[in-house]
Amino acid sequence: MDVFKDVIYRIDEQDQRERLITVLQWVHDNFPSLTPVVKWNQAMFTQQETFIIGFSMAKKHMAVAPEAVAITHFSDAIIEAGYDHTKQLIRIPFTMPVDYVLLQKIIAWNCSEKQQCTTFWRAP
Repeated sequence: MDVFKDVIYRIDEQDQRERLITVLQWVHDNFPSLTPVVKWNQAMFTQQETFIIGFSMAKKHMAVAPEAVAITHFSDAIIEAGYDHTKQLIRIPFTMPVDYVLLQKIIAWNCSEKQQCTTFWRAP
């Protein structure tokens, strides 16, 4: 997971840094076939060179980016978990726990849906 060290250590707040480390390690442990990469200053995981999910930090939340189609597919579950979302990202406030069951479903769905994808992003 050394690939993420520059992203991680740019985070000033220790508790936020630890949260990102925990989430990235969880993804790595639960989806060992995914490749950890950094692109656009964001920690990401890819599958056969196609984007699966990305993580970044903001002042009050962790941003989770699984692509718009995944957010649309899981919108009700995201809202039920108590998270806010836009078309492109899910906001997990630092005041709330990470819903790892939901995260697992989103990542597994993206992996399945993008098995035949030959581009980094889905076609618009």
